[in-house]
Amino acid sequence: MEEENKQPTVDSDLIEEIDDEEMYELVREAQREALLKARQERLNPKPVRRVPRWIVWIVSLTFLFSSFSFIFQTYSIPAIEFLRTSAKLSMDKDIQLYKKSVVSVVSTDGTGTGFSISSDGEIITNYHVIEGNDEVSVAFPDDGMYTATVEKTFPEIDLALLKVEGENLPYLELAEQPQWEKGDPVFFIGNPLRFLGIANEGTIIDLTLLRDWKDEVLMMKAPVYRGNSGSPVLNEAGQVIGVVFATMNHEEYGKVGLFVPIELFKP
Repeated sequence: MEEENKQPTVDSDLIEEIDDEEMYELVREAQREALLKARQERLNPKPVRRVPRWIVWIVSLTFLFSSFSFIFQTYSIPAIEFLRTSAKLSMDKDIQLYKKSVVSVVSTDGTGTGFSISSDGEIITNYHVIEGNDEVSVAFPDDGMYTATVEKTFPEIDLALLKVEGENLPYLELAEQPQWEKGDPVFFIGNPLRFLGIANEGTIIDLTLLRDWKDEVLMMKAPVYRGNSGSPVLNEAGQVIGVVFATMNHEEYGKVGLFVPIELFKP
């Protein structure tokens, strides 16, 4: 296919628009400034007339919102939009149920996302999330923290199988023979930019073959950020059809998310 010769640039879980450490430092600074402003206005009211407390809080909240907006505009990411989208999607009872199976994966090198695929504690994540570790920590939204052992790895498709000792854990269903067409809507749930349990949506673009890969992966037009590695991609029936692992700068489609088709995972 034509795209095989283009050799697209893959940013494996790297987001060029923003450094999350710097963003969070700026956010914390904005919060400190807002609290300081509110405190000063309470301690040193204007002598002419007393300002009602509710006005002080409105001003403080407005200042804080303006600070956040400035940060997001400065770094050119649609952060407010993807949080709004997540809030909207999370009102759906099915999405709320799917979230229970999506875990945070913490290794010696950082954090990522994973998801449970059985009631007794089998979890899928990306190989690059756990690479170099025999054990990692995983946290379920409702079922708490577990120590997971790395059972199997599949570096050639950037997947890994983890195992925790648990019973009656929530899990997602893997699509056995997933069917898809260009433009199909998908959902994915993960932990981008240190936010937890963020649900988002996108559309399938097409298959592409990456350099040094023998299997094709799927592209989707969707807001994928650092921390989304290992996020399950779900179809409208709630079945997992793939696993997010990277972003790519595509000549035709621009910045796209990449996910491994779940049928390549054969433990």
